[in-house]
Amino acid sequence: MKQVVAANLADEFKKNQKVLTAIGDETRQAILLTLIQGQQVPGMRVGEIKEKTHLSRPAVSHHLKVLKDTQIISVRKEGTINYYRQDTKSKLKLLKNLVEQIEMLLSQCE
Repeated sequence: MKQVVAANLADEFKKNQKVLTAIGDETRQAILLTLIQGQQVPGMRVGEIKEKTHLSRPAVSHHLKVLKDTQIISVRKEGTINYYRQDTKSKLKLLKNLVEQIEMLLSQCE
């Protein structure tokens, strides 16, 4: 049984690899916290995120792209304006499965 749980855990790690890499960066963590604390509707613009995080516009744009590509945040376009916010269908929810698999494996080791 432990091998099955361990195999499931390995699968969960594999599924979460891109998300873990994306949120492992302190700058992206700061941007995520800013987005979570910011206005959800319509979202936040790059300039607003720049002001709150004290990062350069290119740095914010780069990190937003990484978060968007990993489906952690979403972008809504209104003409030429982009609004960023935490994605309600975020891949971050996959982390819950990973944590549950770890807890299951640890409980079997007791």
